[in-house]
Amino acid sequence: MAPFRVILLPGSVLPADLAYSALSAALGSDALVVAKQLEVYATNEAPSDFTLDLEVAGVLREADAHGWERFHLGGYSGGGAAALAVAARHPERLSSLALLEPAWAGRWDQSPAEQAVWRAYDRLDALPPDRLLPEFMRLNLKPGVELPPLPAGDAPPWMAKRPGGIRAFMRTFRTYDLDRGALARFDRPVYYALGGLSNPDQFGEIAARLNRVFPDFRLDVFEGLHHFNPPHRSAPERLAESLRALWRRAEAAWPH
Repeated sequence: MAPFRVILLPGSVLPADLAYSALSAALGSDALVVAKQLEVYATNEAPSDFTLDLEVAGVLREADAHGWERFHLGGYSGGGAAALAVAARHPERLSSLALLEPAWAGRWDQSPAEQAVWRAYDRLDALPPDRLLPEFMRLNLKPGVELPPLPAGDAPPWMAKRPGGIRAFMRTFRTYDLDRGALARFDRPVYYALGGLSNPDQFGEIAARLNRVFPDFRLDVFEGLHHFNPPHRSAPERLAESLRALWRRAEAAWPH
């Protein structure tokens, strides 16, 4: 069997190669994995007119560069939101969709609890960069879960771009039109990995909403993990096995 053709999008903090190194190793020769950097970081400053469509175009450009007419797409956090936008805009290009706690999934059908989370995110805009990241991280976790310690030593150079990238994603989440009807017509299998210690009012609510939208949706809960201790880094072997099952099922129904 030919290796699975896979593009993986990271979140708005770790670069793609660092985010997916453990998962890529666990998948081994079973998959041709492209861990793609986010377009929001392609320039020195996040584009002032950034929307998820910039990430969509980047994914298609990457697939075309590899000669992939169809491929499996996965995304974590902000990259998960971008992966949803690809599924809505270009479903014909995807064999399956893997969502690793997407940061956002449209504005429709949000519960009062999820709406409250987004009001809290909106308030982060007024914070200086040194306070933005800790508060942003706290909102991603279940109440009472401690923030992971920041790495010792000087911050890597790429970290300087992260506050601007996070703000750019927050801005596009306020206005982007993620087409619910298009997602409801997406007939390929969808996998959702959820950490048991992540904020249930965000990631749990998103999972419940998407389960009502996608025709073929499967939820996989990783107890003891959370948004900053995610399965692609902390349980890569288990996640790799789940993804192989997703991809085999997709290609059995829609062979390349």
